[in-house]
Amino acid sequence: MANERSVPTSRLSRFAKLGSLATGVATNMLVGGAKSALSGKGWDNKSLLLQPKNIENLATQLSHLRGAAMKLGQLLSMDAGDLLTPELAQLLSLLRADANPMPHKQLVSVLKEQWGDDWLSRFSHIELRPFAAASIGQVHLAYIENGAQLAVKIQYPGIAKSVVSDVDNVITLLTLSRLLPKELDIKLLVEEAKAQLLAEADYTLEAQYLARYKNLLSTNPHFKVPSVYVEHSTAQVLTMEYVDAKPIEGICDLSAAERSHVAEQLIDLFFKEMFEFKLIQTDPNFANFHYQPESQKIVLFDFGATREITATLSDAYLALFKAGSNNDREGVLNAATAIGYFKDALKDDYKERVIDLFLMACEPLRYNGEFDFKNSELASNIKDAGLQLSAQSQQWHTPPVDALFIHRKLAGLYLIAARLEAKINIKALFSHY
Repeated sequence: MANERSVPTSRLSRFAKLGSLATGVATNMLVGGAKSALSGKGWDNKSLLLQPKNIENLATQLSHLRGAAMKLGQLLSMDAGDLLTPELAQLLSLLRADANPMPHKQLVSVLKEQWGDDWLSRFSHIELRPFAAASIGQVHLAYIENGAQLAVKIQYPGIAKSVVSDVDNVITLLTLSRLLPKELDIKLLVEEAKAQLLAEADYTLEAQYLARYKNLLSTNPHFKVPSVYVEHSTAQVLTMEYVDAKPIEGICDLSAAERSHVAEQLIDLFFKEMFEFKLIQTDPNFANFHYQPESQKIVLFDFGATREITATLSDAYLALFKAGSNNDREGVLNAATAIGYFKDALKDDYKERVIDLFLMACEPLRYNGEFDFKNSELASNIKDAGLQLSAQSQQWHTPPVDALFIHRKLAGLYLIAARLEAKINIKALFSHY
């Protein structure tokens, strides 16, 4: 098919992709720079690097590598892009787009490797064209003899074997291109990107998390978690119950009350994850949440980015949210120190600004009545404050990795609530804790 693209599987072929990309970008810069110099506009490396042709090339080639570039895009941008230049945020937003599907020949090769030569005998039928894509895999519809529909998530080849080198190569490219701010120390984040990708590449682990969530939410009337077909699953193939539901961003035609109810349940689930389950699905991608208007159930997909939370961290965040809900600056400082933001509890200007940022994020917890996410400037205010904070390069340090994932989830839920034009009494929701 026209939009199919084979995934490079060997380390050499994947590195070659980046090498040819760097060469192409450099050539575009030289040509553009010469034109700019001749016209008297001077030579500006950043503007030359970020000309549309280069941005398109970067996004196209990096997404062609699938997992590493796309996961790094998710981790670095954290959906709000608070600490990044607009140019890098633009590039990473392109990397989060769906990848092109594997050609049929490569797909069949993966299935034979995972299931054996008689892979077709497992189902009465399997669609060879995927109906959904993820950062490291694509999802196909299959049928078994009793007529039940299954969703089969098939991992792109070479992902698990090339995680470390892919992430290193992408970071090298972003560093050489000066798209990463020099003062931003992302060593821990890079190592976490590798660990997270390796975990997500293990579909056996994801199946375990999926089963745990299904059990944890078994008595909750608001959520539906697909069942796993263990007999049809491997480390690179995850087979689940197919659940028919609408993408959550496609339910804007529902009543305001129902939309608010959906967003409210997602935020309530976040509190349960943080303070009851101590287990959190950290990827707030809209595609991971669907809705069934008939049953009024929210369907949860994709548990690859699930993380365990220690009791200590859970308690520290509970203290942070409590302090934030009471506008208690001292309490926020102590909780943020316990989380790992500061090495001591002595106040200075930098810490005061971090406290301001936390108090801003806790605004919905303090609001009496229904907080109007659509008409709030909360998300943009947090982004502006984050950018100002990151400009203090002498004092800035990368927050603890667990904290980044938690903040990413909460920021994503705020965005979903705004998209659904939700009005929610967050203060009442949190009062249970």
